[in-house]
Amino acid sequence: MNAQNSSEGHRQRLRARFLKSGLDGFHDYEIVELLLTLGSPRRDCKPPAKELIQKLGSLKAVLAASDDELQQVKGVGPSNSFGIKLVREVASLYLKEKAVGKPVFSSAKEIFDYLYVSMGCLKKEIFKVIYLDSQNQVLGIAELSRGTVDSSFVSPREVVEGAIKHNATALIFVHNHPSGSPKPSNDDRLVTRDLVYTGNIVQIKVLDHIIIGEGRYFSFAAEGLIDEYGADFVNLKMRGTAAGKRLFRRAKSGEKPGEYRD
Repeated sequence: MNAQNSSEGHRQRLRARFLKSGLDGFHDYEIVELLLTLGSPRRDCKPPAKELIQKLGSLKAVLAASDDELQQVKGVGPSNSFGIKLVREVASLYLKEKAVGKPVFSSAKEIFDYLYVSMGCLKKEIFKVIYLDSQNQVLGIAELSRGTVDSSFVSPREVVEGAIKHNATALIFVHNHPSGSPKPSNDDRLVTRDLVYTGNIVQIKVLDHIIIGEGRYFSFAAEGLIDEYGADFVNLKMRGTAAGKRLFRRAKSGEKPGEYRD
């Protein structure tokens, strides 16, 4: 048996195993090998599959790798990287569509599965919003910004416009930390506070802001910060209203501006 026939027999056995029992019992490199054969059905893809796992460290890292990173391995060309990217995007879309249309609290697993698949291994920050109706049912999920390795920009105006477009009454924000640690930065806290304030102004409730790390996440709601920012906004509003009333009352009585005292 020549090398080509041996490789063909090996590929057929891999496919037969998959059709019989899915990916149970497969090594990571064997899964990558199957994916590579989508682009090179007649080539022996076992060596580059093993090298990809060795070089990048895990199946998850291979699926999240860029075209350039994949093609640095000998035997991996544009058609192979296209196959890997296609599978990754199809999986992400499938999980997203599973989550949309369901109440967020009863479909938490589906939502987190989608978030981890679509954001867990990215090398740049991506900021997303989940739009919810009055029953906390998921109306849609959209990307708001794509940032650098350590920051992203979110426009409150864009948030409000998107919420109005989806007819949303509540929002959940999500972004990833490429470092792997989900601990919020000071900027994360300020952005979340501003988004909670914006939501209060336009009467759209912010339910949570979730930071995705490596196998972990941070929830602003679970830590009590969403409620804290909401209470801060109410206090500021009340102080502003009280100050405005005092100024109006003193101006009406003829008190000079320089004499205003709180």
